[in-house]
Amino acid sequence: MSMLKILCCVLLTCHLSMGKKIRGNREDQRGVLRVNELHVSSSVFRLFLEGEDTCTLDPLQLHTLTSCGFNSSNPLIIITHGWSLDGMMESWVHRLAATLKEALTDVNVVITDWLTLAHQHYPTAAQNTRTVGKDIAHLLQSLQVHFQFPLKRVHLIGYSLGAHISGFAGSYLEGSQKIGRITGLDPAGPLFEGMSPTDRLSPDDAEFVDAIHTFTHERMGLSVGIKQAVAHFDFYPNGGNYQPGCDLQDIYEHISTYGLLGFQQTVKCSHERSVHLFIDSLLNKDKQSMAYRCNDQSAFNKGICLDCRKNRCNTLGYNIRKIRSGTSKRLYLKTGQRMPYKLFHYQFRIHFVNQMVGIEPYLTVSLSGTKEDSGDFNIDIAETILGNETYTFLITLDKDLGDLMMLKLRWEGSALWKKMWGRVQNFIPWGRGQKTPVLSVGHIRVKAGETQERTTFCAMTNDGQEVEVSQEKTFVRCKEDTSKKHRRRIHN
Repeated sequence: MSMLKILCCVLLTCHLSMGKKIRGNREDQRGVLRVNELHVSSSVFRLFLEGEDTCTLDPLQLHTLTSCGFNSSNPLIIITHGWSLDGMMESWVHRLAATLKEALTDVNVVITDWLTLAHQHYPTAAQNTRTVGKDIAHLLQSLQVHFQFPLKRVHLIGYSLGAHISGFAGSYLEGSQKIGRITGLDPAGPLFEGMSPTDRLSPDDAEFVDAIHTFTHERMGLSVGIKQAVAHFDFYPNGGNYQPGCDLQDIYEHISTYGLLGFQQTVKCSHERSVHLFIDSLLNKDKQSMAYRCNDQSAFNKGICLDCRKNRCNTLGYNIRKIRSGTSKRLYLKTGQRMPYKLFHYQFRIHFVNQMVGIEPYLTVSLSGTKEDSGDFNIDIAETILGNETYTFLITLDKDLGDLMMLKLRWEGSALWKKMWGRVQNFIPWGRGQKTPVLSVGHIRVKAGETQERTTFCAMTNDGQEVEVSQEKTFVRCKEDTSKKHRRRIHN
């Protein structure tokens, strides 16, 4: 039954576009809070202690902060959940809170409980986001006035509707000070997509804003997560549309992990992946996921965006480099199916000398480095190879190979291909006297995204860089490339 309820709720968003967009009145949008303004909160704030223990804070009774153990010397992180299907606090909330406390130690972690306002029809819950944003703003204002707590030491983390709540909280605060950081975890799309910056999370809401978009797959004109950029840095793991490990065929793995809740987990898997990517950045500090600025996912998949110059790459999650800019930056990366999610990105550039008319080569490649071997992976060139052309690909691996030393390449053949070759061999300029076709490889260059190291490979033997069908050819680091790398290390 829970599966049907969730599916119905997901389908509900499909006709939200026909509803009236959330605008609020002008006074509510542009107004700010007044010092000492009496405000009765509709939300409940709970200071996280340990395990699942919390202590309720009352902004109107400031002694509750002291009695609960709030330490004004430590920074403050406020976690805000999203729309509620069943009126219950989702398990990830306490997991994120516990991870923050364990990883950062000296920090106040507060959970915003707005379940009574979130457990409504989606349009009503979305309308309530401004109310909850004002509740958070009042709490922060009380801390400013009575504890001289600076806003720059506040980090708001909001999931789905909670991301927009965090943005509204920042926009309600008066004065020149801004909240230090807001992190939007897959900010909600319906009724917020395409809205002005005052009606959603935006870079203006804090000194630094970052967002992770994980479920922007569009159906009937709507997506669960917002597609547009809403932060200083907007991350789109795997393109942001859908996440690996979240297909329906993964439902059995979810059931084995979550029990009967596995059905529910499958439905919300991609949306909630944003939370687990953030948790991953705290738990696996030695495996930080790197993302790269790019125009779109298509360009990223071609491997042409693995550039870190001029702040064109950044770390996804808690440890992001906080670099403000005038425009939003879109960053892309690939991640794995499960934690740790980090993958290593490699750009392959292969230059072919000869022309392959009517043939789309299928290559098997393996890399060996000073730390690991990659094993075989495939490169499928879905276009005809033209003479004197360079082709670029993106390859991702789940392990760090170290300095690249050797590359093996095999051109796969098939019975169908050999039959085709018998018919067209007279029309393909393979070169005089050749009995079988060859791929003439001009050069192979590999760039590691995480280290920015470039490696050029040359044929290990003296018979050139021609590869026949079903033949495996070994390439090693070119001598001049090795000497350049040695000189660079000495210089460093």
